[in-house]
Amino acid sequence: MIMSRIEAPRDEATGTLTDRLLAGLPAEAVLTDPDVTGAYAHDMASFCPAGAPAVVVLPRTVEQVQHVMRVASELRVPVVPQGARSGLSGAANASDGCIVLSLTKMDRILEISPVDRIAVVEPGVINATLSRAVEEHSLYYPPDPSSWEMCTIGGNIGTGSGGLCCVKYGVTAEYVLGLDVVLADGRLMSTGRRTAKGVAGYDLTRLFVGSEGSLGIVVRAVLALKPKPPGQLVLAAEFPSAATACDAVCRIMEGGHVPSLLELMDRTTVKAVNDLARMGLPETTEALLLAAFDTPDPAADLAAVGALCEAAGATEVVPAEDAAESEMLLKARRLSLTALEAVKGTTMIDDVCVPRSQLAAMLEGVERIAAKYGLTIGVCAHAGDGNTHPTVCFDAQDDDESRRARESFDEIMALGLELGGTITGEHGVGVLKKEWLAREIGPVGLEMQRSVKQAFDPLGILNPGKLF
Repeated sequence: MIMSRIEAPRDEATGTLTDRLLAGLPAEAVLTDPDVTGAYAHDMASFCPAGAPAVVVLPRTVEQVQHVMRVASELRVPVVPQGARSGLSGAANASDGCIVLSLTKMDRILEISPVDRIAVVEPGVINATLSRAVEEHSLYYPPDPSSWEMCTIGGNIGTGSGGLCCVKYGVTAEYVLGLDVVLADGRLMSTGRRTAKGVAGYDLTRLFVGSEGSLGIVVRAVLALKPKPPGQLVLAAEFPSAATACDAVCRIMEGGHVPSLLELMDRTTVKAVNDLARMGLPETTEALLLAAFDTPDPAADLAAVGALCEAAGATEVVPAEDAAESEMLLKARRLSLTALEAVKGTTMIDDVCVPRSQLAAMLEGVERIAAKYGLTIGVCAHAGDGNTHPTVCFDAQDDDESRRARESFDEIMALGLELGGTITGEHGVGVLKKEWLAREIGPVGLEMQRSVKQAFDPLGILNPGKLF
């Protein structure tokens, strides 16, 4: 339902803001009905407060975004940029009286260049849509968050997303060559390049990747592409302990192998998947490791990795013979988070990343924390790059269980820092982890980051209350 200027609820402040926005936007782009705007209040994170937006704006052009930011600056109104709201840190949560700037209508793929191996896109383009579009040109856009069928490129850039293929292909930041950004005062700035090389000045492009909309509004992105790789084959290996599975990960990486995917599921996750989908995974396994290769001879690579898994103590190693078997083996991993959510109805998904050498210590520590708090905590991990997803399962209607869930979540982050890791590998800081960001980067680092924020957003209107 879209409220017209006359139908919209009005008080002096809201009326002035709405009128000013409608002076440069079509009526259908400005939503003021509280029943509608409330749906834009938060992303998918637990334990993150969200306010009530004054208005939701859905621009379709760069000029419309500039108009919104000029109005916001003049009226000193906070602006919260949003994509698909699939984030897990509260980075897209509204604040009271803010403008929610939803960029989902800016969803055009502007250019695909097979020669330059780039794509130029607007921020609302869905990750999977881009991936399929470039595949028609025998090209590949590697970053593939688990929510790739719904998450947007702008959201991926804002949070610095990762995914299953990061072990070989890297994260979103490595594919963003250039950006067009609308600044807090409405000016348009271009950063970066569309060339393979470029070192002119400070790397402001990288500064915006992972900034969670706190420095400017990304309205266009130049993304690097790779040639489409061969189809991958997958291997599944069962282990008698998480420690032996993590030992296999270390042997694979130390041996110089470059898998396109190296994922781990602990026994809690395996059981949850079995309970949900009746996949017949062995209940006796303590850890399941999935390895994939998209090389010219993936069968040979799987054989070599299978031998390393057996040397590390794997009780069974099952290589796929074709793409269909590979897809079947990966189905369990893709179901992991859905299956864990079904355990209690609510989850808190952490994304602590540790050095690969500390992966076993991380999983063993999470098991101790689960026992300490009397909770079910399953771990699935992008094991090849040390990025773990301890997932706390709890009943949100049980106050005591909710308290224990939050305390266990914090203890997991503390463990990650103790092991030389980081509080977030790919989900971002948002509201959920901002006190932990201060612990990770220290007082001097925090001061410098706040100085950068002040330079780009002197009025403090861009996504206030996030990061720090």
